[in-house]
Amino acid sequence: MSAPASAPTSPPARRMSLPPFWVQIVAGLVLGVVLGWITRSYDVSWLHTTLDKVGHIFVQLLKLAVAPLVFFAILVSITNLRKVNNAARLATRTLLWFMITSLIAVVIGIVIGLLTNPGAGTGLTPKDGQKPEHAGSWLDFLTGIIPTDVITPFTELNVLQIVFMAVVAGIAALKLGEKAQPILTFAESVLELLQKALWWVIRLAPIGTVGLIGYAIAEYGWHLIGKYATFTADVYIGCALVMFGVYPLLLATVAKVNPVQFFKGAWPAIQLAFVSRSSVGTMPVTVKVTERLGVPKEYTSFAVPFGATTKMDGCAAIYPALAAIFIAQIFGVELGVKEYVLIALVSVIGSAATAGLTGATVMLTLTLSTLGLPLEGVGLLMAIDPVLDMMRTATNVAGQALVPVVVAAREKILDLDAYHSASASPVDEDESREAERKVSLPPVAA
Repeated sequence: MSAPASAPTSPPARRMSLPPFWVQIVAGLVLGVVLGWITRSYDVSWLHTTLDKVGHIFVQLLKLAVAPLVFFAILVSITNLRKVNNAARLATRTLLWFMITSLIAVVIGIVIGLLTNPGAGTGLTPKDGQKPEHAGSWLDFLTGIIPTDVITPFTELNVLQIVFMAVVAGIAALKLGEKAQPILTFAESVLELLQKALWWVIRLAPIGTVGLIGYAIAEYGWHLIGKYATFTADVYIGCALVMFGVYPLLLATVAKVNPVQFFKGAWPAIQLAFVSRSSVGTMPVTVKVTERLGVPKEYTSFAVPFGATTKMDGCAAIYPALAAIFIAQIFGVELGVKEYVLIALVSVIGSAATAGLTGATVMLTLTLSTLGLPLEGVGLLMAIDPVLDMMRTATNVAGQALVPVVVAAREKILDLDAYHSASASPVDEDESREAERKVSLPPVAA
């Protein structure tokens, strides 16, 4: 008796691998530049509007989770310190290195500004400036830390006040001990939910890149950028010197690890920061890459959220130093040693005012008001700000990942095996297989 014929088997489904995430980002950058050039060159109004909306929606989606993300991340990070030995020592060392690297960055900014005179020969005059509606001051900064109620900081997205409330809540939870455990369990669940939702937004980064870069080119054009050529170059060169000069030097001499390996592991966060222009929006990625670089999870969950809201080597150190020199030269104001010391002081102490969001206007107005420079100078820089903010934010995020690595290495808690095996692959733990960009296609007949 013959055996029954076996059913014909379908050929295995073909799988198509999409390019790595960083390639998608680069492709978005290139496409954005091309579309922006076409829009500006041929006055394509509908494309201009489309690019604006695409970029705006992407940034809004990132900002949507900022307030609760910051609150729960800081709250959980403080309570997680109870699981770490020498928690107070780690926290102190982290804040100390935040200040040290900020001081180095602001000195580099001042030196570059003195060497290049970015305000000379621009053709800009004080009449081109416009005073901002809101200006930062030390009194506003100090009194603005404490909120008047618990709702307004979330509705107005005052990140500094949100951080204050989260710190108070975290310390109170530590003091309560076991009684606070239900709240901590809830906070950890909400934080995971927010991070998961934000990961979906991050997946849209290549599309958001097209809109953000395309709109910047279409709106401002190369002609405007040309007026600020020296200043723009100074910001990019200053950030590059810090990110690819100072940081590798610290890694090699202080942490005694391979700097190249750091950038391989941290690259997903750095590239997303460049596109999104938001340290807080990038925070979930920064946390993951820092953990992947071998920093203990409990310490990472403290250091990175605090860094995302207070450590801004690009926005709060290099940029305000160069901007102060630029504006002083436009308005014909002479700066002396006293003013340069004040710039360094403001940068090291007042960096929390930048709040980890896109732009650094608050920090700039705080610096100008401290130096007594005309606040109309802010208006001179607003047009070029999106172009500058990309490199500034990438530098911020690189520093936010760097300090935990340096501190962990100094304290002998860095997992060197994990550090040396870190790569620039996608970092979403729950979707690691999807991160390989495998997409099943229907079977294709032979």
